[in-house]
Amino acid sequence: METNIKLYTLNYYEVRTYLLALAFVTCNMVLPQVFHLIPQGGFIFAPLSLVILAGSYKFGWKTGLLAAVLSPFVNHLVFGMPALSVLSVMTSKLMILAIIAGLTAQYFNKITIPLLVGVVLVSELIGGLVELALTGNIAFTIADFTIGWPGLLLQVFGTYFIIKYFK
Repeated sequence: METNIKLYTLNYYEVRTYLLALAFVTCNMVLPQVFHLIPQGGFIFAPLSLVILAGSYKFGWKTGLLAAVLSPFVNHLVFGMPALSVLSVMTSKLMILAIIAGLTAQYFNKITIPLLVGVVLVSELIGGLVELALTGNIAFTIADFTIGWPGLLLQVFGTYFIIKYFK
C-alpha cells in the first residue's frame, strides 16, 4: 500500500509559516525536557534536531530556519539550556539541518529512509566542520557520532514516521 504525502514549501509572506515555526519552537521547549530526564539524554538524542528535521522536510526550509534560529534561543532564555557557550554552535547546526532538509524535500518531493540518512549525514558533516571552526575542539564534533548516534537514528526514523504516518 502506498501512502501519498504532501510536502510544502512555505514562504515568509505566509502567516502559516510563522504559526508552524511557533509550533515547532513550542515542541522544542517540551521535548528536550522529556529527554533531559535521561542522563545525558539531550546530548545523546538531540531532540531539537528531530523537530527541526521533520518540520523543515514537511514545510520547507524557511519554516525550519525560523524554528532553528528561535528554538535554542528561547530554550536558553526559559530553561538555561543550551548553555550560552554552545548556543551559537547548536543554532548553526540546526540552521544547516533546516536548509538541507527543506531543499532535499523540495528537490525530490518524496520521503525515503535513504534521503533522510543523506540529509542527516550531510548536515552532521557540514555542522561538524562549523562546530570545529567555532570551538576548535574535535572531541565535541566526534561525540555527535560516538555518543549521539541514537539521536541520529531517532532523527531518521522518527522523521520518517512523523511525516509518513501523521496526516
